[in-house]
Amino acid sequence: MPTVKTTYLGELRTESTHLQSGTQLLTDAPTDNMGKGEAFSPTDLLATATGTCMLTTMAIVAQRDEIELSGSSVEVTKIMSQTPPRKVARLEINLKMKTNIVLTAEQIQKLENTAHKCPVSLSLHPDLEQVVSFEWK
Repeated sequence: MPTVKTTYLGELRTESTHLQSGTQLLTDAPTDNMGKGEAFSPTDLLATATGTCMLTTMAIVAQRDEIELSGSSVEVTKIMSQTPPRKVARLEINLKMKTNIVLTAEQIQKLENTAHKCPVSLSLHPDLEQVVSFEWK
C-alpha cells in the first residue's frame, strides 16, 4: 500500500497526502530554480526529514530510558552544490537538547550515537556531507 500520494497542481507546486493520517503538505520549487518559494521545496523536506528523524529516534531511545526530551529542537541548514548536477551537498544539523535530568556522559553518547544512526541519515548518499552538532541544556 502506498504511503504518500502526490498531485502536481501546476506552477511548480505539488500537494502530498500522507495516506494513513490524511495530513497534507505543499511543495514549491525554490525561488532560485523558477519557483515561488511559498512552501517547502523537495530538498527542504530532505533537510526536514533528516533533522526530525534524528530528533525522533533520540526521543525513542530517551523514552525507553525514562529521559524526557520535550522542548528539544533541531535546526538544519541546507547547502546546495555549486556545480552540476543540482543536489544537496551539505546539511548542517544543530540539535538543541533539553532534558528533565542531568545526563551522564554515557547517556549523552548513547543519544548522540542514535542520532547519527537514524534511518533517514543512513539512507542518504555518502557524498552528502552531514555535519551534526549538539547543545545539551
